Amino acid sequence: MSTRLTPRLIGLLLLPPLLWAGNAIVGRLVAGNVPPLAFNALRWCVALLLLLPLGWRVLASASAREQILARWRTLSVLGLLGVGAYNALQYMALTTSSAMNVTLIASSMPVWMLAIGAIFYRERPTAQSLLGAVLSLAGVAVVLGRGDLAVLAQVRFVAGDLLMIVAIIGWATYSWLLARPHPSMRGDARPNWSWAEFLLIQMMFGLVFAGAAAGAEALVVGEPIKWSGWVLLALLYVAVGPAILAYRSWGLGVAQAGPEIAAFFSNLTPLFAAVLSAAVLGEAPQPYHGVAFALIVGGIVVSARRKS
Repeated sequence: MSTRLTPRLIGLLLLPPLLWAGNAIVGRLVAGNVPPLAFNALRWCVALLLLLPLGWRVLASASAREQILARWRTLSVLGLLGVGAYNALQYMALTTSSAMNVTLIASSMPVWMLAIGAIFYRERPTAQSLLGAVLSLAGVAVVLGRGDLAVLAQVRFVAGDLLMIVAIIGWATYSWLLARPHPSMRGDARPNWSWAEFLLIQMMFGLVFAGAAAGAEALVVGEPIKWSGWVLLALLYVAVGPAILAYRSWGLGVAQAGPEIAAFFSNLTPLFAAVLSAAVLGEAPQPYHGVAFALIVGGIVVSARRKS
């Protein structure tokens, strides 16, 4: 059996890596102006405020609040993994690890998706899935090595890399929890929440963790925020694009295509980041970008045609 990649589904799965690539560019540009964990917490605060007009009804009645409290354990896990942990761990990893190492580790997403599916959901990886993972990882390696294998050979792993591994495992788990939800969030047992209400709830739980991390950062580091018009625009972008639009699109794409195939699309993030960097920094795209794109798309196509 194959998963049909319709134009709509492809669009849903392409939008998140494009917006996340933009998030990486913006995050790099605001470095030195806003502490990383504070930037993460502020982003989700702005996103929550923007989403309130669409999702406020989920908090408007006692019965609605009781539905949330009855599922607080499941919602806390989703909030921690999807909102509170991934970017916080990524920003922390970048304090001791190089951007190349972090991106290289992030490219292992399909492997962790397959592993979690096999261990916890009894989804045995097929030959097509494994071949797709190899092709996709090869495409990311081409981007990271800038077409030169000698560059990859010089990569050295440090302590911060462990944080990024934890972040990737957490995001893979989050994606599986969206595709295979807890019984209390499945079928007739799931409350009739709209996508905005469900995402708003995740943000509320996730902000508890993101806010605690930012508070600890302020106590330990004590670095002030250098407010400016650019910082405000950056916060608005990361709140609307990578937070609200990307998470909505990712949730729909994962539900329709499954976590394994979605993971291959996420590997387009480094390639999109390279293209956006070229546009922002004025660096022309190189031939290896085309090679990487072909390999990553090949991995997507092969994985989408997996047999049952």
